Amino acid sequence: MHILISNDDGYKSKGIQVLINELKKIAQITVVAPSRNRSGASSSLSLDRSIKVTKKEDSFYFLSGTPTDCVHIALTGLMQTLPDMVISGINHGPNLGDDTIYSGTVAAAIEGYLLDIPSFAISMGSVNPKHFETAAKVTSDLIKLYNKKKVSSASLLNINVPDIPYDELKGLEVTRLGKRHAAEKAMEKKHTQKESLYWIGEVGQPNDGGPGTDFYALKNNFVSISPIHPDLTDFKKIEITKNWIK
Repeated sequence: MHILISNDDGYKSKGIQVLINELKKIAQITVVAPSRNRSGASSSLSLDRSIKVTKKEDSFYFLSGTPTDCVHIALTGLMQTLPDMVISGINHGPNLGDDTIYSGTVAAAIEGYLLDIPSFAISMGSVNPKHFETAAKVTSDLIKLYNKKKVSSASLLNINVPDIPYDELKGLEVTRLGKRHAAEKAMEKKHTQKESLYWIGEVGQPNDGGPGTDFYALKNNFVSISPIHPDLTDFKKIEITKNWIK
């Protein structure tokens, strides 16, 4: 089995290092990750400039681009054969509910899925995580289960792991994405008479975080596994839209 590993926290992050050490026990791995932290990059591609690729060691590269650049270049130019799976992470913090829209971790997994490759985005359940080994072992477990069941079509999974020791996990739960309240207001600081500096406000608290959601599972020490897809079509609104454009 051959696995492509990427992330959005950069190739030096602890999360990706722990993941590499765990997955190389069960598979051949290739690592293609950003040269620096690119959190919040979403599915952005660097179309206005060339992307520098540096070989750190055999089958380990870091790029000057985004997480999506990393997986796209790996799958369309860098790797001689496509991998069996793409794993993105381990992210240094959760990607729950609306977070997935902005997440570079999720975007890297989406890029693999677009080429019909099973792809998992792995995130830790706290902002300053300690138990990366838990998430790495959960990832290994899920890969083994996925391969054992021989799933007929590629899956795109957003996985959030509680930041606790592995033996304290309550189990695995398949969830839907919850929703948050609106984010806090952006914070402004005057820079010059005509210029201001803004910082993005804190994310909102869940307003749809009950049973069945990723928020609820994580809060109760379950691994949250949310099947997602990049098709943004609102099928319920197709007929409504047809009616008002007539």
